[in-house]
Amino acid sequence: MAAENSKQFWKRSAKLPGSIQPVYGAQHPPLDPRLSRNFIKERSKVNTVPLKNKKASSFHEFARNTSDAWDIGDDEEEDFSSPSLQTLNSKVALATAAQVLENHSKLRVKPERSQSTTSDVPASYKVIKSSSDAQLSRNSSDTCLRNPLHKQQSLPLRPIIPLVARISDQNASGAPPMTVREKTRLEKFRQLLSSHNTDLDELRKCSWPGVPREVRPVTWRLLSGYLPANTERRKLTLQRKREEYFGFIEQYYDSRNEEHHQDTYRQIHIDIPRTNPLIPLFQQPLVQEIFERILFIWAIRHPASGYVQGINDLVTPFFVVFLSEYVEEDVENFDVTNLSQDMLRSIEADSFWCMSKLLDGIQDNYTFAQPGIQKKVKALEELVSRIDEQVHSHFRRYEVEYLQFAFRWMNNLLMRELPLRCTIRLWDTYQSEPEGFSHFHLYVCAAFLVKWRKEILDEEDFQGLLMLLQNLPTIHWGNEEIGLLLAEAYRLKYMFADAPNHYRR
Repeated sequence: MAAENSKQFWKRSAKLPGSIQPVYGAQHPPLDPRLSRNFIKERSKVNTVPLKNKKASSFHEFARNTSDAWDIGDDEEEDFSSPSLQTLNSKVALATAAQVLENHSKLRVKPERSQSTTSDVPASYKVIKSSSDAQLSRNSSDTCLRNPLHKQQSLPLRPIIPLVARISDQNASGAPPMTVREKTRLEKFRQLLSSHNTDLDELRKCSWPGVPREVRPVTWRLLSGYLPANTERRKLTLQRKREEYFGFIEQYYDSRNEEHHQDTYRQIHIDIPRTNPLIPLFQQPLVQEIFERILFIWAIRHPASGYVQGINDLVTPFFVVFLSEYVEEDVENFDVTNLSQDMLRSIEADSFWCMSKLLDGIQDNYTFAQPGIQKKVKALEELVSRIDEQVHSHFRRYEVEYLQFAFRWMNNLLMRELPLRCTIRLWDTYQSEPEGFSHFHLYVCAAFLVKWRKEILDEEDFQGLLMLLQNLPTIHWGNEEIGLLLAEAYRLKYMFADAPNHYRR
């Protein structure tokens, strides 16, 4: 009876242990079904198990449409204890192995076209396209290999990254060529940055509508106050600050195992894997170790607040921007082990100091009871009551408190509401504004809330409103949407910032 049940189970299954299945991402095409037809012989149906329900049938239909290496019809008809099937596996395996060896010999020498585009970044530090790119572009006369790919060629050639997790902006690799206006802006930035004493006011003015990717790292260092405006002092300053940071590591990092620091370190250790979980870059052990050191050292040096959940998010934009100095494309997929130790140390130290400069201006957000956030949420409520009374009344009608959704907006600077690429663009402007993170952010939040007024007014219960406000559909947002949001925030600031009584009741 047990043997009969086992036989029935394998007849219902779409896969057979030991059978050859197509592997997505392999260096060879899926197994050509014509190979298997040379060995599989049709047999009369014996003890066929009828499908029990429609769901099972639809599954087999799905498997039939997606498998190039196995015929589901044969799966139901074939006696799996038959010696002919064992012959099938060995012969097909030999044929496929021969095909793989042939493909690898053809792909042994690969042109690395991406390395010819820049001269200032070492070739070993770039993301190199997989050999499947070359394979898919093979000559069309190789029909034996191309035919089984007709269902596979439309699939992405790299690990699938959700749109919300893609970091590239309009100036990144793979985007359309830069327009004349963008080239002119880039040249303007380069002139400013190369001058003997960079005009920081002019740099802020140019950075407000966005910083080109190529000059963003040095621009952020200057705007955050980490680098001096004088070009002659920059190299020595970077060297001194980086050495100072790693001096902190030697002095404090071993204390993470001491009893009075264990709670802080444990919370950091828990939060880091949750940081941008959809982006492979931040799930690499080496990156997580860097984040642990940055956050722990900051917490030790700022005992008034210590580490608070949410601060871990604030490291990521700096880390990505400074990493982009060494990576040509696909930052979200980049393996940081390809970088030298000196490069990793520079990225880590620069991320620490720039994050520290940011937090210096909003530290009251993270001290006991987080009074800075409480004040900002209250100010947001008063501002929205003036600029959109209907939305404000809608919240009051369904007993929605601003603290229930806006606390996260202030604590994480909207990083949980926007894709990381949008956060980076947003921070271009924040660093160009006086008190951008502490003051201008209020008006950005107000503009962000009012943007969704139609969706908010369509929800007519407490639960629906909170679900909407905690999961706003920004997955497709890019620079254009952020530009419009910032323009509206600037209008609100112009109207209310110098006249606070306008929004006080």
